[in-house]
Amino acid sequence: MEFEITNRPRFFFAECARIPHGSKNEKELSDYIVAFAKEHGLKYKQDDMYNVIVYKDGSKGYEDAGSLILQAHIDMVCEKNKDCDHDFEKDPLKLYVEDGILRAKGTTLGADDCTGVAYMLAILEDDSLAHPPLECIFTVQEEIGLLGAMNLKAEDIHSHRMISLDGGGETTTMLSSAGGCQCNLTKKLTMEENSAPTYALHITGLSGGHSGGEIHKEKGNANQLAIRVVKEAVLKGAQIQLVSYDGGLKDNAIPREADVVFASVTPKEELQAYFESSAKDISTELEFSDAGFTLKFEETAMAPYKAIQKDSDDLMDYAYLMPNGFQHRSMAIEGLTLTSLNLGVVTTKNDQVELIISVRSAIESGIDNLVNILSVLAKRLGFDMETSARYPGWNYNEISPMRDIYKAAVKKLYDKDLEMVAGHGGCECGVFCSLVPDMDIISLGPVSAHVHTPDEELDLESFDRTYKLLCTVVSAAK
Repeated sequence: MEFEITNRPRFFFAECARIPHGSKNEKELSDYIVAFAKEHGLKYKQDDMYNVIVYKDGSKGYEDAGSLILQAHIDMVCEKNKDCDHDFEKDPLKLYVEDGILRAKGTTLGADDCTGVAYMLAILEDDSLAHPPLECIFTVQEEIGLLGAMNLKAEDIHSHRMISLDGGGETTTMLSSAGGCQCNLTKKLTMEENSAPTYALHITGLSGGHSGGEIHKEKGNANQLAIRVVKEAVLKGAQIQLVSYDGGLKDNAIPREADVVFASVTPKEELQAYFESSAKDISTELEFSDAGFTLKFEETAMAPYKAIQKDSDDLMDYAYLMPNGFQHRSMAIEGLTLTSLNLGVVTTKNDQVELIISVRSAIESGIDNLVNILSVLAKRLGFDMETSARYPGWNYNEISPMRDIYKAAVKKLYDKDLEMVAGHGGCECGVFCSLVPDMDIISLGPVSAHVHTPDEELDLESFDRTYKLLCTVVSAAK
């Protein structure tokens, strides 16, 4: 069923879906927002990274009210199924509706965070809505380390209160978020000629998900599981030398698929038995958390080159030994993941392999400790390591007038109490708090699921209701 455009937020969501906007490819959508601001006579600022701030004066009766930030990021995670030929650089997303749920065919939907972008454009366009002075901030490169937000200048921000539209749950708001960084590890492999049979191991069927919001669910990480299976065969006596190791697309998405190509003189029947034994164990372990796990083993064309034994062993040992996934939970906030890391991407190009790891913690020392562990292991096994995209966390504030307004709106519209949760995902709220230390922030957004995967979905009824909720909160922010 086609996506029916029944209101302005839906219209603007469809416009976002029409324009490619993966991280580092946001210029066209950024320029669209600038053109929108010009068309509506609104002041704006577009920086060199293509962040855009659109300013709108307060409506009648709100002239003396404090200004309010509405904020969302315009980039999306570009994940697709292997059999999908979508080109994220130029193709529009193919939207469709099934049982009231909006999805994109074979790809991520980009509801994270074009729901927020659509809401902001609709509010900026609506001259009938009562509101305080607005600063609508559209940021870029959020999904690869909050880079756009960290390029903002404090002098361009005049408000001390903010609605982050990168949250979800409709009647749920976030209270905090983790800080984190990205670790990039590289190793140059010494290659030698190969005359041994060559095999490929494929991990598929895993559900993946956001490496912050879903890391505590014990989902399988395809990158680590692929190496675990191979390493267990080595520990049982198999002789294996890696040819290539690839898996995952984004550091902040739990990888769903991975491939290992290797050369071995061990008989195929022995390898098959080793791998089947490991696959059986893993399936049992993931029975209730990621039941779709599948392992495929096959012989392939003989590779002309393979990594020398030492380099092959070092690479296997790093991926096998490094900590990964859920690490610590908060003892202060029930259900909050405190510290985690995710081996999100592994790529082999010619004779160089790269591992990209996302590290998160609500405590700065938690980040430092994991980075140190990864670094020590890297030095032992011959990897070079760099850290980048370090971003701050957003700490819980017990006193929040904006949260009180949100509570009242939820009670009025839903006759429910606002649900408040602390989150482990990284978000731009921490960056805004570093720019304006006394910033009062709430997060608001519709119900969605399976973000950062091709199964991403948006509840359309929630999308429509949440816009009304947002307008109620904005109008009450006098």
